[in-house]
Amino acid sequence: MPNSAPLILTLLLDAASQAFFDEQRRRYFPPKINYLSAHLTLFHALPGAEEAAIIADLAEAAANEPGPLPLRVTGLKFMGRGVMYTLDNPTLPALHRRLQRQWQPWLSAQDSQSLRPHITVQNKVDPAVARALLAELSAGFKAFEALGTGLALWAYRGGPWERRQVFEFGQ
Repeated sequence: MPNSAPLILTLLLDAASQAFFDEQRRRYFPPKINYLSAHLTLFHALPGAEEAAIIADLAEAAANEPGPLPLRVTGLKFMGRGVMYTLDNPTLPALHRRLQRQWQPWLSAQDSQSLRPHITVQNKVDPAVARALLAELSAGFKAFEALGTGLALWAYRGGPWERRQVFEFGQ
C-alpha cells in the first residue's frame, strides 16, 4: 500500500555532533513540543506516494558521495521565536540542487528554495527568551566541525516522525 504521509529528508550527523545538538535542543526547546531529535532538514514535504522513486534516487545520491561531508558550524542565528546553529559545506548545496532538479514537479515552494543549512535548538518561545539565548550561546561560541554521514527519510504523521530509510554516504 502506498504511503500517503508527506516525507521529510534530513542529513544524518556523526554521533558526537548529533549528541551535542540533541542536548542543546533538550535544554532549550519547549519540552511540551520537543518530540524530535535535532535535525538538519533538506526537504520538508516530499510526496509519500512517490516514496519508491525517492528511495531509489536517494540510494543513488548517497552511493555517489565518497564519504562523510565535513560541515562547519559557523554561528548562531535569531529566528524571531527561536535560535538555530548555521552550518556550511560546499558540497551539500550541490547535492540539494541535484535532488531539487530530479524532484521539481513534486516540490513545495519551501522545498524549491535554496538550502540554508541549520539546526534549530529553540523555537516557539517569546522573542525576548530567544534573544537572551542567542546572546548566551553567542558569547562563548567558537566555530566547530561536524560530519554529515548520510541521508534519512522520514514520514510525517502529525507528531514524531517515522523513520523510513537511512542512506549512508559512500555505500
